[in-house]
Amino acid sequence: MVELSAVDKILAAIRAIPRGQVAGYGHIAQRAGLPGRARMVARILSENADPKLPWHRVLRSDGRIAFPEGSKGHREQSQRLRAEGVIVEKGRVRLPRELDLDAELWRPR
Repeated sequence: MVELSAVDKILAAIRAIPRGQVAGYGHIAQRAGLPGRARMVARILSENADPKLPWHRVLRSDGRIAFPEGSKGHREQSQRLRAEGVIVEKGRVRLPRELDLDAELWRPR
């Protein structure tokens, strides 16, 4: 069995984000098995040449678009997200909270 490189794992995690959903750089690193490597995710995205990679679904940890406001990249990411039904307000998207299965199962009702 061939082991995937860190880059391949990150790209696979990005490709796995469903249409109309978003994830933070840190979440992608975590899903790729590389916790604490959010900056690596950002670097890999900045070097991406694959037009089919859904890069626009990856945001900062606070839900903000990382491109400077008013830049071409910021406008393009906003447009792509909105085209998928994602609500973008003032350059920010509400990120889904992480599901804590134990808390969901054992929370008082």
